Amino acid sequence: MMVGFVIWTAVAIAIAVIGIIAGRSGKPSGFFAGVNPPEVNDVVKYNHSVGTLWVVYAVLLELFGVPLLFWKQNSAGFVISILGVVFISIGLVIAYTFILAKYRK
Repeated sequence: MMVGFVIWTAVAIAIAVIGIIAGRSGKPSGFFAGVNPPEVNDVVKYNHSVGTLWVVYAVLLELFGVPLLFWKQNSAGFVISILGVVFISIGLVIAYTFILAKYRK
């Protein structure tokens, strides 16, 4: 499952890079694809919060990918990784709604 872990890690790194870019952006960062960024009170703090959110998500995603190194292919243990990703993805959206409520004009 080394190939699966490498792909999983590449995705986590890409998400972390998105978070770093969003955190350093000079204009409000968009969160959802195809949606214009919101108007916010403090662009720097908003972008920092969104960037931190993406980086934390990437770290958690990587942690749920570590078991890929130890389990055999088609193991029932993959359910833990899959459900973990589902729950952190839901948590990502919930955390963003709090960030948006805090910084929206």
